Amino acid sequence: MKIVMLERNSVGPDVSVDCIGELGELTVYRNTVGVEEVKERVRDADIIIVNKCPMREETLKDAPNVKLICEFATGFDNCDLEYCRSRGIRIVNVRDYCTAMVAQHTFTLALALSQKIVHYDRYVKSGEYSAQDRFSNFDLPFEELDGKTWGIVGMGNIGRRVAKIAEAFGCKVIFHSVTGKSACREYPQVDKETLLRESDFLSLHCPLSDLTLDFIDAEALKKMKSSAILINVARGRVVNNADLYEALTAGEIAAAGLDVVEKEPLEESNPLNLIKDSGRLIITPHLAWASVEARTRCVEEAYKNIEAFLRGEERNIVI
Repeated sequence: MKIVMLERNSVGPDVSVDCIGELGELTVYRNTVGVEEVKERVRDADIIIVNKCPMREETLKDAPNVKLICEFATGFDNCDLEYCRSRGIRIVNVRDYCTAMVAQHTFTLALALSQKIVHYDRYVKSGEYSAQDRFSNFDLPFEELDGKTWGIVGMGNIGRRVAKIAEAFGCKVIFHSVTGKSACREYPQVDKETLLRESDFLSLHCPLSDLTLDFIDAEALKKMKSSAILINVARGRVVNNADLYEALTAGEIAAAGLDVVEKEPLEESNPLNLIKDSGRLIITPHLAWASVEARTRCVEEAYKNIEAFLRGEERNIVI
């Protein structure tokens, strides 16, 4: 089997991928950019390991041997499922490998914003703290999580982990299911209006779909509390970035923490670039999933997915 890894650096050069070479003739590319580069590199592949590169007719039509696409990720929105199904190409993904880290990063963002950590760190390092005549400073008010309402969109593995942590902080947890088909019974399921109106913290953990595209837009932001903090660690296009910029500028919500944006890397034209106040907006470069442990698990799970496929077994099958 000829295995082509298109985006080796998506799991980081510090994490070994050597194990996958045990499964076939492995060709590794640090990164692959553009349709033409994808087409050329997958031409003779039996198995493609991918993260963001488009897997659709345009890139696969000249690759007659492809039997399996293995995602270095949980998401598979880079794949044209109908086309792959028509070709008999199987798609597998990696599941539940970064749950702990994404949940941890959710609270890293929420706490940094709610407790004004950047402001107070700057206050000390600027020398202002040393120059004052009292032992403490709390010129920007902050509040406890205890007693607040934490709203969640997407009650899968990550959403459930976030819910448990929020409970440990003393929050009341509510959630909204965009499909209305959630099996979660541990927490109150509410409609979108209630979620927006009642949440002090609102964290997004849903996949990108027609139902979640621009889920948080101008209309939604206007319905949130002016004191609310929005956290997006899901997909960038779940939040309309231009509308979020307007809402933050107008004070319609208090702050936002984003690990994902509409187009990545962040474009200079994205209006969120204009907000330099880290008390209102913190953006991290799509790293919530990327602890060393999570990236190692990602490679190990991809290995197991391919191994199972070669044995004729189904494991983490998307289609």
